[in-house]
Amino acid sequence: MATAADLDRPADSVEAFREEARAWLAANFDPALRGQDNAMSAVDGPSAETDAQRKWREAMGEKGWGVPTWPRDYGGGGLSRAEARVLQEEMAKIGAWNPIGGMGVMMFGPTLLEYGNEAQKSEHIPRIARGEVRWCQGYSEPGAGSDLASLQTFAEDKGDHYLVNGQKTWTSGGQWADKCFALVRTDKSQKHAGISFLLIDMTSEGVETRPIRLISGASPFCETFFTNVKVPKENLVGREGQGWEIGTRLLQHERNSLSGGSGSAARMNAGRTVPEIAKKYRGTDAEGRIADADLRTRIIKHEMDQRAFALTLRRAALEAKGNAGPSAATSIMKNVGARITQDRAELNVEIMGMQGLGWEGEGFTPAELEQTRTWLWGKAVSIYGGSSEIQNNVIAKRILGMLDHQ
Repeated sequence: MATAADLDRPADSVEAFREEARAWLAANFDPALRGQDNAMSAVDGPSAETDAQRKWREAMGEKGWGVPTWPRDYGGGGLSRAEARVLQEEMAKIGAWNPIGGMGVMMFGPTLLEYGNEAQKSEHIPRIARGEVRWCQGYSEPGAGSDLASLQTFAEDKGDHYLVNGQKTWTSGGQWADKCFALVRTDKSQKHAGISFLLIDMTSEGVETRPIRLISGASPFCETFFTNVKVPKENLVGREGQGWEIGTRLLQHERNSLSGGSGSAARMNAGRTVPEIAKKYRGTDAEGRIADADLRTRIIKHEMDQRAFALTLRRAALEAKGNAGPSAATSIMKNVGARITQDRAELNVEIMGMQGLGWEGEGFTPAELEQTRTWLWGKAVSIYGGSSEIQNNVIAKRILGMLDHQ
């Protein structure tokens, strides 16, 4: 089922684009990069780019294909959804990966394209499209997690700038970020209507980050402190008091990306399928099947769930109309994606037994040690981006039409 935009593009035009994409990828993607990933995507922080990785990022950035459906005027590829799918298919065939990513692509860029003024879009979108800047998200606070609208970080109007004071927590990648998109309070007399959406330079005087070490041993998050941080008035996105509307729209983009797993399947399995892992650790019967019949049944059910989910995501993308973007239905996708990711991690640990619970020392392969950490990391997928309980509230109110009883 094609989108409205794709119906305007003849099939032969899409196939002509396939040939163009295939030729360009052959000329620009170094086969030695197969099996690698975005240098900025590591859980423990961005790794240093190799020369080959840098050239690949620059080539994709110049072409605009890192953000293929974004407007060409701002450095995007300007492709139709059909063309973007073709590009993805051709990249998958040769083991190519997208070197442009992060929060700028996943959530801030699409939101700025919708709410930003021309100066803001011209300043920030091209740099995101080229992979030149890292963004982080300043939402949660120690006293405003699930009840985000209770946030207290205050931006005081000082004429030509705001003076920001407050604290954010669980700032993903904040210790490595160049910029931060943040929800701040500009009016203390109103809860939701007193929140604004502000862009903050992380190199500004008064910004401090303190990494938080997780149970998995990684430190992808940090506490962020703002002490008398000066932020130019032109960094306000939308109008004062519109922050809640803009911020919740951004969360829809985030959940839309997270529902696809954001590479979690690869991290959980180190590139192998669950059946392959089971055959290695549990062995096979005379017919080449996983030896444990009960385990085999549960793995089949998991694989069916995963495949059905992938097909549902694809159908949702195909059914999207125009540039309407994600809806409240992303909360359903986010919850299902989180469950499948965690189920996969639990299966892997069960299959590997003691070999899937190693932390350090001899007797474990690097992949086995990594499995322990990714299993623990997976516990967070039902929390970040809005907990499963919050998503259930969104589903009940905005999709099922259920209202709170007074």
